[in-house]
Amino acid sequence: MTMEEVGSGRDAMEIDGFDPEGKEKRRENSVPDGFNANYLKVYYGKLFPHSDLFKWMSYGNDGKHPACDQSYIGRREFSFTLDNDIYLRFQSFNSIHDMENSIKDKCPFKIDIGPVYSVDPAKRHAYAQSGDNVFTPVERELVFDIDITDYDDVRYCCSGADVCLDCWPLMTVAIKVIDTALRDDFGFNHILWVYSGRRGVHCWVCDRKARRLTNEQRAAIADYFRVYKGNENSQKKVSLGGARSYIEVLKDFFEEKLLPGQKLFSTEDRYEKILEMIPDESITSELRGKWQENRRSSISKEDINAIRWEQLKHMLQSGKHKAQGLRRCVEEIVFSYTYPRLDMEVSKHMNHLLKAPFCVHPKTGRVCVPIDPKSCEEFDPTSAPTLSKLLEELNMGGFRADADDDWERTSLAKSVKFFRSSFLQPLLKSSKEEMESAYNAKLQLSKNSLSW
Repeated sequence: MTMEEVGSGRDAMEIDGFDPEGKEKRRENSVPDGFNANYLKVYYGKLFPHSDLFKWMSYGNDGKHPACDQSYIGRREFSFTLDNDIYLRFQSFNSIHDMENSIKDKCPFKIDIGPVYSVDPAKRHAYAQSGDNVFTPVERELVFDIDITDYDDVRYCCSGADVCLDCWPLMTVAIKVIDTALRDDFGFNHILWVYSGRRGVHCWVCDRKARRLTNEQRAAIADYFRVYKGNENSQKKVSLGGARSYIEVLKDFFEEKLLPGQKLFSTEDRYEKILEMIPDESITSELRGKWQENRRSSISKEDINAIRWEQLKHMLQSGKHKAQGLRRCVEEIVFSYTYPRLDMEVSKHMNHLLKAPFCVHPKTGRVCVPIDPKSCEEFDPTSAPTLSKLLEELNMGGFRADADDDWERTSLAKSVKFFRSSFLQPLLKSSKEEMESAYNAKLQLSKNSLSW
């Protein structure tokens, strides 16, 4: 189906059993699983929170206060990926209507958000011809991208893009650690976590001071989180430093979730990977001998992981092996398996694009919904709203041509309400207070100068 066909008439608004007038064509309300431009057109037309996205990207500058920068939103880059991997970079919009109409018209398979530039990115060529190098990013959220594929050396249930409830907790603990550090160590408040729609999570840090960080400052923050520095071929995988404060959280997760979920000591090739991290050959030989001897014992597979882990901890932390390096091996093993692994390049550069919340992943059909870091352990990626499920829920209530609240009767409602109440409203309140404060300070400065 071509993009022209998608936008060419009323047939494009049909959702299987219903046409725009609501006439039933099938008895059932079900919508076949999948992702296509026809489904997406309905999603953008009836469910996508255009207004919320625009308000977020405006940071209060869409109001009438004299301190508002009316050019602000128009200098933000949006990027659309259309069907057949057609890329439209440097899109910009001056109003919610412009943005909404463009999204509905082009029906992008993906929407990425870039930085705020010094000038309108859509007019960058005109500025380039002037000879002045004025087209440069001036503001951008501090962003993080965590992908489950970067944990393939420590998960055995899945690999590549596949994810299940046994390995997803790696994302849960990553959210907990990074979110806590961003708030406690850096003092950031306005943080949005979003499911990527397939195999990971994205983080948007939206405080004003975060948006104005230089590339060098972003790289320094990213490096602060860079504890995991190894690969399958390296013996030394972690450098703990200040991250040691998270050892209890990570150790609990390792022992309660990862150890039994991934059965880390159940086979020789799995426990050998852990033994390689212990620099003392006498200890590894003794443990290996014990475990190989137990292969014929009656210990159940469920128990064997916990038993072998306790044996390893006892040997490394007992009085016989007091060397600090050996005692730290337990921490290093825990960190190498559980500590968040970031895509460093995404965080370092202001001009890096990141997928917008509430997009639909074309490979899974799942919506990129926000995740509450306070209850992230309850998030189940396999139960995230899907495009076909949302359209099915629309069908259940009957298709209404002019309704603005269709999302409220779908499983997307919970996510939109959370986005508004827990993230957007506090962010806009803070943005407007900062704007007012800066404006009043400027007025006071002006009065003081006049008094001279």
